[in-house]
Amino acid sequence: MKAWVVEEYSGLGGLVLKDVPEPQPGPGQYLVRISHAGVNFFDTLMTRGEYQVKPPLPFVLGIEAAGEIIAAGPGTTLPVGTRVAGAAATGAYAEQALFEASATYETPAGMNDGQAMVLRGNYMTSYYALKFAGNLKAGETVLVLAAAGGVGSAALDIAKALGARVIAAARGQEKIELCRELGANAAYDYGDPDWAKKIREDYGSDAIDVVYDPVGGDLGLAALRLVGWNGRYLVIGFTSGTIPDLPANRLLIKNASAIGVLYGVVARKHPEIPRQMREELLALFSAGKLSPKVSPAIGMQDLPDALERIANRDTVGKVVVAIS
Repeated sequence: MKAWVVEEYSGLGGLVLKDVPEPQPGPGQYLVRISHAGVNFFDTLMTRGEYQVKPPLPFVLGIEAAGEIIAAGPGTTLPVGTRVAGAAATGAYAEQALFEASATYETPAGMNDGQAMVLRGNYMTSYYALKFAGNLKAGETVLVLAAAGGVGSAALDIAKALGARVIAAARGQEKIELCRELGANAAYDYGDPDWAKKIREDYGSDAIDVVYDPVGGDLGLAALRLVGWNGRYLVIGFTSGTIPDLPANRLLIKNASAIGVLYGVVARKHPEIPRQMREELLALFSAGKLSPKVSPAIGMQDLPDALERIANRDTVGKVVVAIS
């Protein structure tokens, strides 16, 4: 089968499309014929050996995907032929991949594979961050950084569904317009050096209850200074490439909290949480309160270009690769 293989930790130069043996499912695993795979910022880190998980070389890149079960290992319950979205330890950028049963969900009728994958991936991360870690309540105000990206657009969508006021921040007019289309109450271009000052002028110094930050760096520090009394600053990731040194005095004077969000580990340690979140997200989707933004699928051969664009923060919504 065809697969994108990381042969050396040298970035995209070490990524090769080649034929590899078809995997075989072991206990608690499904073999899935992949239709679509999701592109994530952490994939770019994995090609350089800079992610928290560093698989031994060579390995097939990719963690999340959707498709159809074509074989099942012992201890699994879903039958062959079931459409699913799930997670692989690695291997999603391939024509077939192994999904762990504990991280595999049947795709509901009426939902396409792209939507199913996003609801299982970006939306689970953002829902956990906002509702469980951030304790977001209806009527509160959320500032979402990189709000036109994969996890950012999911956070914007979820915050609106939970009854929050959403202030979006993104770079460039195209992304600002997308944030407005997705329902943001206001949107600011952080290509403008005064973006944070303008938010403070428009909303005051105590308006932001929750900051959702997948960016870090100077943008994250500027967002932290906007956190209001009893605010919560959610650390999602560092797409800027810089981990900010958070000033503890800023948290002190606002009685605020900085909360790290690493959903993948939470899901392994507390499997009851993703089950609960799955039911709640599907209920919101069925009620028409969620509208996942999935970009038009790109071809499998175009994966390196997509990874480069996502590393440069030059994408909108969830980037998806059509495998088969």
